[in-house]
Amino acid sequence: MNELFNMNLQLFAAESNVTTSNQMSKAREVDFVNQFSHVSLRKLMEALGVVRKVPMMEGTTMYVYKTTGTLTNGSVAEGDIIPLSQYQRTRQAVGELTLKKWRKAVTAEAIKKSGYDEALRETDAKMLADIQKGIRSGFFSFLTQLGGDAIDADTLQEALAKLWGKLQVLFEDDAVEPVFFLNPLTVADYLATANITIQNAFGMNYVTEFMGLGTVVMSSQVPSGKVFATAKDNLVLLYLSMNGDVASAFNLTTDETGFIGMHTSQTDNRAQIETLVMNGIQFLVEYVDGVVKAEITG
Repeated sequence: MNELFNMNLQLFAAESNVTTSNQMSKAREVDFVNQFSHVSLRKLMEALGVVRKVPMMEGTTMYVYKTTGTLTNGSVAEGDIIPLSQYQRTRQAVGELTLKKWRKAVTAEAIKKSGYDEALRETDAKMLADIQKGIRSGFFSFLTQLGGDAIDADTLQEALAKLWGKLQVLFEDDAVEPVFFLNPLTVADYLATANITIQNAFGMNYVTEFMGLGTVVMSSQVPSGKVFATAKDNLVLLYLSMNGDVASAFNLTTDETGFIGMHTSQTDNRAQIETLVMNGIQFLVEYVDGVVKAEITG
């Protein structure tokens, strides 16, 4: 009798090495974080040449810098007092770096219609794209307010060449690697006839070594007919780390970069699977005088 009872228990006991729903959710979270940080964002940072990644605290004020001053005449007679050359570095606040939070829910009906994995991954992909778009919008909203007076040019090639020359003067002490930002319509005619490779990262198309002048990044958020440029070394990434207390408090899945965190949970009283995503990322330039722009008037 005992042997029969034990046999029945074994029949209804869970098998070992079974993939559970929690494991499936964790795999989704890891994939989401990897797609954002290692596949998409890192690829964009490599294209832009961004090597400075600065972790910050929630609510920290973000600054850009401007250096002004005059070098005095160095021809000083023997024994005379050498006049001082005065320079000053001023900073300008451009807002606070704040935590961004998003939540989405997939209902039991959606899962019934498309299946668990398909329903969640489809909405994950859309959410990822929209988060990336928000980060891009923040950067271009900031960038397109800079550049001072525009350099006039009749053609795209002239605009890029003039901006390239301007950057060589501004950063004459460094080996300048320019990066240009423009609207796809501005470069469409050239792309129609040129044999070049267009790559994509973080939802943006870009071309390396464009006309031998530098990297060109294309975005519809740059006004058509205008070209903005800076040195790659002038770009910086500010972010709030999703590691540490935040990850522990909300059981976020993240990675060593801490750029983004994600957690999936089951809400029984609504019969839905909810996803929480958090991050805080802003691309900036460090020196505003290091941004130049041109307008194609031809």
